[in-house]
Amino acid sequence: LSENARAALAFAQQWLAGDERFGLTTSGSTGKPKPIFLLRSQMEASAHATAAALGLTAGQRALVCLPTRYVAGRMMLVRGLVLGLQLLVVEPASDPLALVPAGWQPDFAAFVPLQMQTLLATALTAPGDSCYADETERAFRYRRLLEGMRAILLGGGPVSAALHAQVQELAAPVYHTYGMTETATHIALRRLNGPGATDAFVPLPGVELALDERGCLAIRGAVTAGAWVQTNDLVDLRADGSFVWQGRFDNVINSGGVKVHSEAVEAIIEALQAAHPPVAWAGRRLAVAGLPDERLGEDVTLVLEGP
Repeated sequence: LSENARAALAFAQQWLAGDERFGLTTSGSTGKPKPIFLLRSQMEASAHATAAALGLTAGQRALVCLPTRYVAGRMMLVRGLVLGLQLLVVEPASDPLALVPAGWQPDFAAFVPLQMQTLLATALTAPGDSCYADETERAFRYRRLLEGMRAILLGGGPVSAALHAQVQELAAPVYHTYGMTETATHIALRRLNGPGATDAFVPLPGVELALDERGCLAIRGAVTAGAWVQTNDLVDLRADGSFVWQGRFDNVINSGGVKVHSEAVEAIIEALQAAHPPVAWAGRRLAVAGLPDERLGEDVTLVLEGP
């Protein structure tokens, strides 16, 4: 067995043996990566909340294509074990649909942005109607597999403007996730496409949100075992409980007393890249940072990948 398969099997054995605590390593989103333990009750609460939000039911098929030793892949296993889903565990790869057997249609899957970009690069070359004779077999198969899903989760990183635009080509519902290891993966979902698309994350059932004095999000619920988990994420928390992610507190640039969110500037530039592909810098990776400046304190600086 591969390392990923061994990790999946070991966790399933722990779960079925009735273990109450499971060790994981945080991603570092709220500080340096560190080992933590999640309670069985937290993971069960997360699985049930996801099922309620997405309409998952026993017998449906779920594709597990994320590393099972980390929380995102681990929680896919938990959802299968708790909800009675049929799981297909494949090796983590940029093109996970290549590992799905012929005739096996998943109802539910979770991808990182890199995987989604890879899959859509193939799937969107095929028209939605199979009557076209010039479409490639693989492109049509990928399109059919993606469109046949009841829910697709997209997490583990920001969704670029280009990927967001590509997702609009799919009829299957795609949700951007917000969460972390400490909260047993996502605590909120944002619909990216279709009539329910929104710019705000909607918390899962049973999740309580608040802001600290910096305007950073704090989370409490059964998924945190009733304790408050403080993040460094600056958000616009709305009256209905939804929120819009604005950026990381530690990425704020103080330029002459003006607070600039580097992620917001990056998003604007990425949108320009997607809207105007002929420009010389289209497609290049970029970052916005604050460099020392004698007059402003920090100067807002765009760093572009070279040709």
